[in-house]
Amino acid sequence: MGAAMVAAALLFQHIGGLSPCILCIYQRWPWVVAAMLGLVAIAVARPAGVSTLALWLAAAALLTGAGIAAFHVGVEQQWWAGTAECGAAGGRAKSIDELREQLMATKVTRCDEVAWSLAGISMAGWNMLLSLATAAFLTWSLAQQRGRVK
Repeated sequence: MGAAMVAAALLFQHIGGLSPCILCIYQRWPWVVAAMLGLVAIAVARPAGVSTLALWLAAAALLTGAGIAAFHVGVEQQWWAGTAECGAAGGRAKSIDELREQLMATKVTRCDEVAWSLAGISMAGWNMLLSLATAAFLTWSLAQQRGRVK
């Protein structure tokens, strides 16, 4: 699931032409971490404690991602301000003219504007919902497994 979410984000970016803001980039990392921890759990199926720990950590990463996404939704809705990086252009200019050229050439993707939505829910909102659902399913599965293994 984690790899699919990152792949979908990259498709939206490179095929769909939706440039990510910094909060969008931050939301990708918990999915990457969860996918890597899932691979660790598969690779080290025994001892069971190590794979179980990896899956609990994956659930925690997804909850962290849901928190980042919830923060982004709040920024989109203007409930609070985004981070300092939201909408900022990078680069170090050596002169005013160079700075002006950099600013004019840089497409700024703002964190407080919804670039895409489905059913009135932004990408950050969908990411929050999917992160929470996946973390809940993983937690439920681990709790069920714990109940069976005594």
